[in-house]
Amino acid sequence: MDLRHLRYFLAVAEERHFGRAAERLNIVQPALSMQIKALEAELGGALFIRTSRHVELTEAGILLRAEAQRTLDQVEHTRLTVERSLRGETGRVRVGFAGNAIFSGKMTSDLRRFHKAYPDAEIVIQEVAPQKQVEAILAGQLDIGYTPDNSTTSVAAIRVQKAGSWEIMVALTDDHPLAAHACITLEMLAEQPLILYDAHDTHEHVYLMFAKKLGDKFRVAHRSGSTLSVLAIAAAGLGLALIPAPVQQVNIPGLLYRRLDAPEMMANLVIISRVSEPGHAVTAYLEMALPAV
Repeated sequence: MDLRHLRYFLAVAEERHFGRAAERLNIVQPALSMQIKALEAELGGALFIRTSRHVELTEAGILLRAEAQRTLDQVEHTRLTVERSLRGETGRVRVGFAGNAIFSGKMTSDLRRFHKAYPDAEIVIQEVAPQKQVEAILAGQLDIGYTPDNSTTSVAAIRVQKAGSWEIMVALTDDHPLAAHACITLEMLAEQPLILYDAHDTHEHVYLMFAKKLGDKFRVAHRSGSTLSVLAIAAAGLGLALIPAPVQQVNIPGLLYRRLDAPEMMANLVIISRVSEPGHAVTAYLEMALPAV
């Protein structure tokens, strides 16, 4: 007994007439009669009581009608579910973020658009330090990461796509001597205790440029993977924080933001993911966030 037999059976059961059922199925009546007889032979008994004008279901036919309809409904549900999964409409997308992903608006915009287009897809969002995102993606704990580019992203299995870049700002207390300047130069930062993100490690371009410009006067006092922690340390007067421009939206009492006059030093945001991505929902997300992917 296959699905075709069940569809043929239901058509006859609903039309109560072989001719009308054959027309509905777009097959000739003799072929339909042969298929029903084959089904009855396979099951071992009559499913219909045939008269000259119409057909009636036997007790076994009534039972089969209910079961056949349930089976075909489940098959259709399965087909639709799989098709939606293949289109990325269902499934799960796990997104990790760090740095300026929230404040730039890029990630939240992507998430809103994806949720609107695929409301049945599950979205899991969690804050993950930049240096740990690649490891989490390769381990299958994350699917997509929003992070400042850093030395850990140079992995063959990881795709890196640029998502934005912004000038660097200096966050400092309102009573700091440099607060009187509307713009701070690199030279002014010599010997100053600086607060960096963990992403700005010794191999990252911003760190390398500061080291080159300031030499032995480059002093890193604190590091953190959390934007709020970086700002809290700066607000406590423990150093000057180097932050992406979008972060200046955060209003903290006693903390000021000043532009850094160093156009060659830019804070960036990248989206990282697996080069070979098996998840259809993740693929759909990436296609929406990065049309060139």
